[in-house]
Amino acid sequence: MDWMEAIGTAIQYIEDRITDELTIDMIADYVNISSFYFQKGFAMLCGFTISEYIRNRRLALAGNDLATGNERIIDIAMKYGYDSPDSFAKAFSRFHGVTPTAARKDKVMLKSFAPLKVKLSLEGGYLMDYRIEKKDAFTVIANAKTFTYERAKEVVPSFWQEHFQAGKGRVVCGTYGINIDEKMGNDTFEYLIADPYTDGRDVPEGFITRTIPELTWAVFPCVGAMPNALQDVNIKIFSEWLPALKEYEFAAGYCVEMYDDPTKYPNGTQDEKYYCEIWIPVKKK
Repeated sequence: MDWMEAIGTAIQYIEDRITDELTIDMIADYVNISSFYFQKGFAMLCGFTISEYIRNRRLALAGNDLATGNERIIDIAMKYGYDSPDSFAKAFSRFHGVTPTAARKDKVMLKSFAPLKVKLSLEGGYLMDYRIEKKDAFTVIANAKTFTYERAKEVVPSFWQEHFQAGKGRVVCGTYGINIDEKMGNDTFEYLIADPYTDGRDVPEGFITRTIPELTWAVFPCVGAMPNALQDVNIKIFSEWLPALKEYEFAAGYCVEMYDDPTKYPNGTQDEKYYCEIWIPVKKK
């Protein structure tokens, strides 16, 4: 099953069980893809996480139930997986902009969120540069923080901003951005803003060292202004390269972004020729 087929199958699986217990592991098992990589691929291709998709679908349906039916609010809350009226009311108000009680009134505007539909299109046929490279284990010194996958798009860029605003760029300039999830789970990951570490170097308070194991990597060059160039290559990895992959599969819960020195470019990271790389660990099938 390729990625687009897997996403379509997963969406139907979710729709058929939208009022049942749903976990990422259950959905990934159904489409026979590692839950770790299925979650990453779904978010990359669809623009939101599986959890966000399920929550938005449930809240949209709950709004319709409130506007057109007579069920009690508490019953609708329980139907869509909320264990208390308060938690349901908060989530409902954030999504719709009105309270569940107000949704029962006439002429109240509610938000819709339709099921995703997978459309096949003829794509590809272009050159996508990459190389397969075995790298020895290496150690980095890093500013590290743990995040949830659900908010990664917002919090990781903020983490970089906070790093430099706090003056930590004097210790770690940010050669690497490293995503570590050794258990390949679905909830949280450790993110490192990192530089190469040499034995004997002092590790100031607030910084750590981590050793990235010896792995074989698929290395993808990214050329252009950040973050668009990096994001574009990430999307192509999951939408084009991965579905066409025959000899290799993902191997471990690591992803490395390697950034060139911005001072080498007239416009720094916004330069049209700025260079960075994405490293994905792979192994032969």
